[in-house]
Amino acid sequence: MPPLIRLYIQSVVIGFAISACFAGLLVWLDVMGIGRLILTSSQGWIAALMLFVFNGIIFAGVQFGLRVMLMAGRDDGPKSGLRQHDVAVREPVPVRAGAAVRRARR
Repeated sequence: MPPLIRLYIQSVVIGFAISACFAGLLVWLDVMGIGRLILTSSQGWIAALMLFVFNGIIFAGVQFGLRVMLMAGRDDGPKSGLRQHDVAVREPVPVRAGAAVRRARR
C-alpha cells in the first residue's frame, strides 16, 4: 500500500476515534442539554450518529492536514520561509517633477 494512502487511513481512524470520544463526552457531560435530548428521544440515535459522523469527518480532515504539514523538512538555510528577499543596494534616484505636479503643489 502506498505510504500516502496508509497515512490517510491512519488519519481517518484517529479522527473518528477522537470524534467518538468527543461525542461521548458531549452526551455524558450533557453540554447544553444535548445528552438529555439524545437519551430521552426515540430518535436520539440518529442525532448521536450524525454527531459522530460529521465530527469524524472534520477531525479526520484536520488530523490528515496536520500530519501532512508536519512531514515537511526543516530548512534552516538563509532563504527559508518569508525571509526570502534579496538584499539590494538602495540608492536615491533623482526624479524630475513635471509642470502639472508643480502646479498641484501651489
